[in-house]
Amino acid sequence: MYRDPVQSLEPVLSRPAAIRALRVGMIGIGTVGSGTFRVLARNQAEIAGRAGRPVELVMVAARNLVRAAAIVGADVPLTDDPLRVATHPDVDVVVEVAGGTGPAREWVLAAIAHGKHVVTANKALLAVHGAEIFAAARRHGVAVAYEGAVAVSIPIVKALREGLAANRIEWVAGIINGTTNFILSKMRDEGLDFAVALAQAQALGYAEADPAFDIEGIDAAHKLTLLAANAFGTTVRLADVQVQGITALERVDVACAEQLGYRIKLLGVARRREEGVELRVQPALVPASHLMAHVNGSMNAVMVKGDASGVTMYYGAGAGSEQTASAVIADLVDVARLEGTHAAQRVPHLGFHAHAMSALPALPRAEACCAHYLRIPVHAASQIEAVSGWLAGQQVPVQQVALAAAQPGMGAQLLVLTQPVRQGTMDLALHALQAHPSVAGKVTALCVEALA
Repeated sequence: MYRDPVQSLEPVLSRPAAIRALRVGMIGIGTVGSGTFRVLARNQAEIAGRAGRPVELVMVAARNLVRAAAIVGADVPLTDDPLRVATHPDVDVVVEVAGGTGPAREWVLAAIAHGKHVVTANKALLAVHGAEIFAAARRHGVAVAYEGAVAVSIPIVKALREGLAANRIEWVAGIINGTTNFILSKMRDEGLDFAVALAQAQALGYAEADPAFDIEGIDAAHKLTLLAANAFGTTVRLADVQVQGITALERVDVACAEQLGYRIKLLGVARRREEGVELRVQPALVPASHLMAHVNGSMNAVMVKGDASGVTMYYGAGAGSEQTASAVIADLVDVARLEGTHAAQRVPHLGFHAHAMSALPALPRAEACCAHYLRIPVHAASQIEAVSGWLAGQQVPVQQVALAAAQPGMGAQLLVLTQPVRQGTMDLALHALQAHPSVAGKVTALCVEALA
């Protein structure tokens, strides 16, 4: 049967194609929108060659129409009403790059209700309203694509949904916020305090005037919910993420981590366990020899451990106009290829078809488990044995104990690395340790991640 003569497809494929362009309506023409316009214009031949048809911008919604006209020129119709783009009959796919979670939800749901595919780089929108948006898209048979919402230029969503589809994913961990990674790199490389490193990040445009979403870990939590949903086939659950930012991190802990052979990174970690899923965003110690420890500046990286693939790592820019546009347009190419494809045959929004989604519960903070770094101010260096022995008696398995190198203006500091221990056990021990007579100040505790 495999030798049966087959009529050549060459005449069909080489025939001049009367294929209609994919007509794109864009909401927002700021940093990401302008980058998307530039890359679409510059690489139109390559994009059409990959998509199988042209991809054309046919309408843009913007608050400032004068500025928008200066970017897209006179040939692209403009409006100050995003709903006009979302519902226009000449638009096939709506690109939402305006940001926010309120009006953006209305625009996206309107586009879906009118049978239009949606491409967005808005991680907050999907983290907060993703369940509703994806359900609406399934009902109306349209696609919602969002590669640009997580780690920007890194195709990690596609990797999880397609490249690693054979695997039972054990964990996903990443440096998924460029602002905090820049700040932590500065604190380590130049010995800066957090506030000084933040000011540098703001001066260079890596941090907003109000950087709270970044430095408090909220942006990373938005992204982690999408990574976890694609990794484990669960719903998007922002409220279940345990979030700790870097605002309380001190320069002394960056130096002490280096002394112990570690570096501090803000990590988003999603780990599958028999009882459920751990979802955590927090500053953590990573071995200095580990690849993740060498992701510096504003760069991002994501590691995934699958049962068949083992550990894989994905690295790239975590921010930028054209870097985000690269992901947005990749989604547009995917949408352009959907012509004539039944919704049931497409790659599901979260990697798993709806009937196969998991009900894995999210574990509470007390049930999370990791090794810990402790920095304990003590009255005298001679009290090292008393404190380490007390910890062992509190069911905290101690792996390593050392005195911190002398720091100007600081007394003796005891450094402890523990074995993995349940967070609830550690919290009880830390509360009691703070009242220990040998302890001379606030105890600092951070997770240690081996990522192996």
